[in-house]
Amino acid sequence: MLESLKQSGRDLGQSINRAWRNSAEGWRELVHRSSEALTHFTHAKDDKSDESKWQEGFPQWGLLAVEIEETDKEVLVRMEVPGMGKEDCTITTEGNMLCLTGEKHSERETVGSTYHMKERAYGSFERTIPLPRYVDIDKAQASCKNGVLTVRIPKVPGKIPKTIHVN
Repeated sequence: MLESLKQSGRDLGQSINRAWRNSAEGWRELVHRSSEALTHFTHAKDDKSDESKWQEGFPQWGLLAVEIEETDKEVLVRMEVPGMGKEDCTITTEGNMLCLTGEKHSERETVGSTYHMKERAYGSFERTIPLPRYVDIDKAQASCKNGVLTVRIPKVPGKIPKTIHVN
């Protein structure tokens, strides 16, 4: 009986260790893959509106996942902007950095209801994305469809990264 209890304890310990390793590995991958995609959403400090009051308790961090694709002629930046339209976003550049600022507005269809889960973030945000090549920002085009913002930026011909040899 005592030996059976000891074996159960060892089995339980192994199961807990395995679960802990899997959880830790999952968190490491999430942090690594999300890199800069984890975006801080802010609210105006002086906002005393009813909308602001019911948003209390909503997360202040959300994912705005990006993918950057390069072709022979252009750089394409796609960013998930769920619940936002083209009027909610502003795109600027500085050097080889693309900066997206905007605001994700909350929509509440009912009054007096109770939330059981709050995972979506709302408010103002800013996301800066490094571009891999020299681009002609004056010829850039942006569109927003199905919650995905796409920015197409032609590359500057002839501008390639230079290698500096160390003597």
